[in-house]
Amino acid sequence: MKEQILITGASGFVGFHLIEAALAKGLEVTAAVRSSSKIDHLRALPVKFITPDFTSVTSLRTALEAGQYQYVIHAAGTVKAKDEPAYNAANADVTRNIAEAIAQAKLPVKKFVFLSSLAAQGPGATGEAIREEDAAHPISPYGKSKLLAEQYLRAIPGLPTVMLRPTAVYGPRDRDIFILLKTFAQGLEPYIGRMDQQLSFIYVKDLAAATLAALADGVTGTYLVADGNGYGRYALADITKRILNRKTVRVHLPLGVVKALAFVQETLGNIRGQAPALNRAKLAELTAANWTCNVARLQHELGFTPKYTLETGLAETIQWYKDNRWL
Repeated sequence: MKEQILITGASGFVGFHLIEAALAKGLEVTAAVRSSSKIDHLRALPVKFITPDFTSVTSLRTALEAGQYQYVIHAAGTVKAKDEPAYNAANADVTRNIAEAIAQAKLPVKKFVFLSSLAAQGPGATGEAIREEDAAHPISPYGKSKLLAEQYLRAIPGLPTVMLRPTAVYGPRDRDIFILLKTFAQGLEPYIGRMDQQLSFIYVKDLAAATLAALADGVTGTYLVADGNGYGRYALADITKRILNRKTVRVHLPLGVVKALAFVQETLGNIRGQAPALNRAKLAELTAANWTCNVARLQHELGFTPKYTLETGLAETIQWYKDNRWL
């Protein structure tokens, strides 16, 4: 009989690839989604669906006991909320609810994997690549909510937990970094300020593979997930232009102007009770000098080495966008 795995956030970009990786590993997959989630792209896959109440430990415990899962991957969350309490509710409280439901339920759970974020760690304080043992100092409400979720998990005794902190994730079906790629394809290459930056990326298929590797017996703890390389701020555009054989006009927007715009959007968002497209905390993340990661622990303890560089991952991603008429 196949082992059972529950994946939350399964309707999202990363969730889709987690499902594919879990199916390839021979697991029986159940997708935990909200009733409002769009799941048409998952219908062709051999997946079961459940819609528990993520705000209720009782509802979650009932769903977990019904499924008798050996593994749970929690990938659900939000990257955009109107304020810090809303981020905490979506990213930290739901994580705690799921973990408490697992702890209370009569289950054969071998591993609970939480997809956190490099934002929970915060940017590097020096020029050195970020390590797991570095002090966490998130600089945005999103990052703080992910760190709070991790703290909740550490407070639950006996839970066999792995927490992954992926850097910027890209790949087929992504709509965030895709906005930049589409802008480059249209001939415009915008930047905020002129500061030096070192960035990191992880291809979504590598992230999915690392997540499945975290299900191995005896593996617990926190791991940074990146492809192991550091990239200058122009690398994403330079590689994209080379793949597409395009030229762009490079524009540097003055940091002061963007800060003012972020303040205005933040103020209007507070008045309207809506999440702004840009705020000062997000701007701080976008302009931080160092987001590079040391992935030695990922390689040594999980036995996982990323297969894709930014160049090879973008080539595959852009081809998917072309094939599916996104580009």
